[in-house]
Amino acid sequence: MLNRYARAFFSRLFTPLAAALLKRGISPDAVTVFGTLGVVIGGVVFYPLGELWWGSVFITAFIFTDLLDGNMARQSGRSSPWGAFLDSSMDRIGDAAIFGGLTLYFAGRGDSLSNAYLALLCLVLGFVTSYVKAKAESLSLRCEGGIAERADRLTVILVATGFVGLFLPMWVLTVVLVLLALASAFTVAQRVAMVHAQTKGAA
Repeated sequence: MLNRYARAFFSRLFTPLAAALLKRGISPDAVTVFGTLGVVIGGVVFYPLGELWWGSVFITAFIFTDLLDGNMARQSGRSSPWGAFLDSSMDRIGDAAIFGGLTLYFAGRGDSLSNAYLALLCLVLGFVTSYVKAKAESLSLRCEGGIAERADRLTVILVATGFVGLFLPMWVLTVVLVLLALASAFTVAQRVAMVHAQTKGAA
């Protein structure tokens, strides 16, 4: 849902910054990799140390490069299959760092094996959600949407994790992880159903 309603707004917001970076000779690919490195540091360094608030703030600052690099590519006319491939690959690394970092936190300082399993489940289901779409599109089939797209998943987990690190009780994050896992599973089912509807006549 956030993909539809927020991406256009933030794309316009970042247009001046994207133009300024291009004037300085910075490439969209460099921004993509730089942003991913920031997300990875936030996820695998801050979270396992129990710095849930600052980790979420740090990650959020770098997450927006995912919109910035696309804006730069469009302005410079450099949109290409390579750029799309790199961006998608870096997204998977960032997602792994966020949920992997939470898994490490709960398996260590967070002292909650059940939450560690939930964070790991969210990571796996998020990857399956993305894989289903990528595989369908490689077969020239339409596969998009769902109640928990990547932007939705990241917004929910970063907000919940950040405020639990600030003042909310831990059970709030437990509930969010359960709901996020359920929503991700439902999104996979939605996309599978969409692909099946397009292919059942071909058989």
